[in-house]
Amino acid sequence: MHIIECRLTLHEPLFFATREIGRLYEAGRYLHNYALTYAFGLALSPWFHREQVPHYAEDLLPLRDKIYVTPAAPERSTFQLTTFKYGEEILHVEMRQAERNTPSFGRAKELAPESRFVCYVLSAEPLQLPRWIRLGKWHSKTLVETTVLDVKERDGSYTAACPLNPLDVPANMLRAFDMISMPPASIVANARCAGPHYALPGGRGLPVGMQYTFPKG
Repeated sequence: MHIIECRLTLHEPLFFATREIGRLYEAGRYLHNYALTYAFGLALSPWFHREQVPHYAEDLLPLRDKIYVTPAAPERSTFQLTTFKYGEEILHVEMRQAERNTPSFGRAKELAPESRFVCYVLSAEPLQLPRWIRLGKWHSKTLVETTVLDVKERDGSYTAACPLNPLDVPANMLRAFDMISMPPASIVANARCAGPHYALPGGRGLPVGMQYTFPKG
């Protein structure tokens, strides 16, 4: 198994809606592994869908047993607030005084430039990742710095080296963790695990057998 450690540095503000509190739209501190898989160009989705519904299973399941991307944890992160204005568009005009197009305001809490994240890419074959990727709703420019790791497979207890998607981890490996609510599927951080893993320095590791998994139905 080829394991690549990736450091992602934002060169532009990054926005995605993890939480919506009234008119505050807030990006979280973690990057989901589905989004990273698309951003690396490892999964492809057509530009047009007749229905505005994501097709994660259709796009990601072909990667099983070939490539897997973990969620990313913040190594250094700051936020910034942006105010935006929007208004109702009046598309139908009758021969009477039109209603006023009254603007409204919202705020977006974005990850600021120079925030840095770490994730891991596991590949059955040698893999060349792009130097630059685009992330989030604004397609924010992000630098990718990679290190190929020389790791050994071990068995026993360890602390996960990064956040994990619990759907993708083999059964009975997770022992304790912090749940991070994050659409489209919650992830876990600070996970303590047991079982076969790829050993990293400091008692950390990555579970063996991670692969994209989606509930049936």
